[in-house]
Amino acid sequence: MLRPGGRLVFLGHSPLAMICSPFDDEVIPIEDRLIRDQFGMHRFDWSEATEFQISHGDTIGLLRSCGFEIEDLQELQPPEGSRTDADWVSLEWARRWPAEEVWKARKRT
Repeated sequence: MLRPGGRLVFLGHSPLAMICSPFDDEVIPIEDRLIRDQFGMHRFDWSEATEFQISHGDTIGLLRSCGFEIEDLQELQPPEGSRTDADWVSLEWARRWPAEEVWKARKRT
């Protein structure tokens, strides 16, 4: 529960990262092409985890229907010189497209 005026900040994978993820259950890096449908995105089951992802438009609608005002959406890009140990996304991919994003919203008073 957030009090009125309380701030909600959360990090997640970008919809684009999910759309470009191979269907295989093995850890295969994200590709540079669209593989999945954007419309109807919801649940993604992997061998090790289950993720939920909806489009930006659906996220905005969900937050607003729950009484939030959106303050910001930051699509993250690693700076030059970055390194990664991630096996699901290459640094080159993440330098071109957002693999993760941060949403900031505030509970309406």
